Amino acid sequence: MVCGQLLRADAAAGGRAAKARRYTDTSVVRIVYLARHGETDWNAAGRWQGQSDVPLNARGREQARALGETLLHRGVTAIVSSDLSRARETATIVGAVLGLELAYEDPGLRERTFGLFEGLTREECERLHPEAWQAWVGLQKPPPGGEAREALAERVTAAIGRASALASEPGHVVLVIAHGGAMRAAVGTALGTTPGPVSNGALWKLEWDGGIVAAEPC
Repeated sequence: MVCGQLLRADAAAGGRAAKARRYTDTSVVRIVYLARHGETDWNAAGRWQGQSDVPLNARGREQARALGETLLHRGVTAIVSSDLSRARETATIVGAVLGLELAYEDPGLRERTFGLFEGLTREECERLHPEAWQAWVGLQKPPPGGEAREALAERVTAAIGRASALASEPGHVVLVIAHGGAMRAAVGTALGTTPGPVSNGALWKLEWDGGIVAAEPC
C-alpha cells in the first residue's frame, strides 16, 4: 500500500518544529504510525465524544481488524494507546493480528475535551447552547469545560514523543492509537498544515526527530 501526500515541516513551521525538539533528544529519525480508533455508536450518530468513554461498535471492531491487516508488513514492533476504551480495544484487536501485546496506555493521547458539547449532536449543540455554539463555529472558542487546541497539541505531541522511545533501536517501529481531533492538532501544530477530517481506522506515518517533522496518510 502506498501512502498519500507527504506533509513536512517548512520554514513557516520552523519555530514550532524547533519548539517540539524538547520532547525527546535524538539524532535518529524514528518511524511512528499514528492511527485513529474504530467507529463507536456515537461516531455513527454524529455525537461529540471528547473524553467520554464510549466503546467500539461492531463496525469499529471490523475497522480495527482491517487496520491490523494493513500493518502486517509495516514492521511494527510495539503498540501504545490512549487509555479510552475505544482506542484501547482498537489497539488490542490490531495487536492480535500482529502478534503484539499493548505496551502501555497513555492518557496524554486522549481526545480533546469538549465540555458541555460531549454527548450531543451538532444540531443539539446549536439548539441547547446557541452562544457557545456560535463561539465555536465562528471563533473556534472551546465550549465551557472544553480544552484549548494549543493545550491539546502540547499533550498529544508529548505522548507521541514518549511512544517514540519504543522506536529508538534500528528496525523498531511503534504504532500509536489515538483520536481524530488529537491527531489533527498534533500534526497541524507541528507542520503548520492542519489535515482534514480523519476517518475511523485511518492511518498516518510520522517521522519523529525530537518532534513531528513529517506526516503522510496511508
